[in-house]
Amino acid sequence: MKANVIPMRAQNEAAQTCDLAARLRRRIVGQQEAIDAIVPYVELYEAGLAPEGRPVGVFLLLGPTGTGKTRTVEALAESLHGSEKNVLRIDCGEFQLEHEVAKLIGAPPGYLGHRETQPMISQHKLNATSSDRSSLSIVLFDEIEKAAPSLGRLLLGVLDKAWLKLGDNTTVNFERSLIFMTSNLGAREMMAELTDRYGFASAHPGDSSETKLHRIGLGAVRKRFSPEFVNRIDRTLTYSPLSREAFDAILDLQLEALQRHISIRLGPSSFAIKLTSAARRFLLEEGTSAEYGARELKRVIHRHLIQPMARLVLDKTAAPGSTVWIDRSSFAALLTFHSKSDGNLAA
Repeated sequence: MKANVIPMRAQNEAAQTCDLAARLRRRIVGQQEAIDAIVPYVELYEAGLAPEGRPVGVFLLLGPTGTGKTRTVEALAESLHGSEKNVLRIDCGEFQLEHEVAKLIGAPPGYLGHRETQPMISQHKLNATSSDRSSLSIVLFDEIEKAAPSLGRLLLGVLDKAWLKLGDNTTVNFERSLIFMTSNLGAREMMAELTDRYGFASAHPGDSSETKLHRIGLGAVRKRFSPEFVNRIDRTLTYSPLSREAFDAILDLQLEALQRHISIRLGPSSFAIKLTSAARRFLLEEGTSAEYGARELKRVIHRHLIQPMARLVLDKTAAPGSTVWIDRSSFAALLTFHSKSDGNLAA
């Protein structure tokens, strides 16, 4: 009897996913349940055991804004393919009107502009999100609740049979794809539950906070989407609001990424950055909140750290190889920059 031979590419992909959960935990803060739910589907695909005739996995990510839903998809792409850009991303806010949904599949032959209008989803674009490291494509429908109802109907065939018929009668095969949908449905009610303003806590006294949030989110989903659509989702994951410890960890990740960026872009002229505890508190106060999570943190770092450091580089006042200490100003809502040897550099 001839032994089964596993193709070399499949062996390489399997090796890539051995520590996938560990790599995701380093990139995603405070959402261990989501990691534990997603990784088995990737392993199923890399082992060659994913079911035929449907996507590898279909996930709906719920929860308040700023909790890491979109970041999860980006981190998965980064872990599998080496870049968070390896995602076929559809911003559903661009398809709020029924006629706009047609942009996804293109105009059929005979319609005005057929040849000039390229579908936003195509087999070529889907395959382009894979890489030599993994043949698994990642598709993201961001803020799915904002799209017109016809998008949900269009996706029924994708979620069930793994194919999408385009306007020119060609088809797109999603059998080698993980499909993610993010949504803020129920987010306001979740925040009300957490603050216990409406007395939801007493409705199911035996439930944990996570269970209550999941029930709220799932209820909002069932009101918005048809049973046929909901039943085609493999896992509905509800993200909990982040704790202060999680915000601290996210800030550390952002600062590590900034330090790598400085080292790569400036090369021999690069310098190290260090923040005082007061500077850290300032960034956390400005960039995080109970309502918006850590969504604003990247913008705050860009405005208060990266932009002022550009002036240091242009003025050549940060010596190569030096350490720039960053502190909070005692006079205004901004940060000050000091080098170890040159004193005050900028404010």
